[in-house]
Amino acid sequence: MGDSKDNLLWISWHDSAWIPILNPTNVMDYFQSTTNPFYDRTCNNEIVKMQRLNMEHLSNLTGLEYMLLHVQEPILYVIRKQHRHSVSAVTPLADFYIIAGVVYQAPDLGSVINSRISTTVNHLQGAFDEARTYSRYHPSKGYWWEFKETESKDLEDENKKSQKKSSKDKTKEESSSAFQRHRVNILLADLAKKFPLKNTPFPACNSQLPEQRISVEDNSKVEVKVEVKTEPQGHKPPPEKKPRLG
Repeated sequence: MGDSKDNLLWISWHDSAWIPILNPTNVMDYFQSTTNPFYDRTCNNEIVKMQRLNMEHLSNLTGLEYMLLHVQEPILYVIRKQHRHSVSAVTPLADFYIIAGVVYQAPDLGSVINSRISTTVNHLQGAFDEARTYSRYHPSKGYWWEFKETESKDLEDENKKSQKKSSKDKTKEESSSAFQRHRVNILLADLAKKFPLKNTPFPACNSQLPEQRISVEDNSKVEVKVEVKTEPQGHKPPPEKKPRLG
């Protein structure tokens, strides 16, 4: 395949002013617009158009021409580009289809096969590259395959455990429904109306019980006796020892 800029399979064309009024009678005029890159202005259609003749005169000419091949109103029109050799002999060159006012070139059989083969080769290359990562070799053992099934199983087990934990947490959080909580609040309010709480006065802070007052008075009567021993000031030193005379 050539460059995407030169290949008409990579581009499309439309004219917004024509799209609302497209029909089988004016679709060829829409396709023969000067800004359409799919239209060759050297074709026989331009000669017939300049001479203001009917398009039926195309069968009397030889060379390149465009014809309306298929119509599926109101969305699909197929136009064929062909080379006419005689009144009954033509060679198809390309097909163009118009869908919702947008013109595309239909791919030929070679382009379709080339695209499918390229896609298949790409997937096969990816499969071989992935298989190469699983191959192992050792001089004493030779070649063998080592797949990552254990890692995938571990990941699956971890995911299952995390899902079980999350489900348990949800069940713990949702121990009671909103309806149950609402009904409990109603029952508690009814019980509070039937059995109201009695307001009991709290004792003052300065008031003391009689037993505490008696214990405080007894403690005040108790006298603490402290004995202090003092040594006499006139303390004499011990007598000196005299040596004996023999």
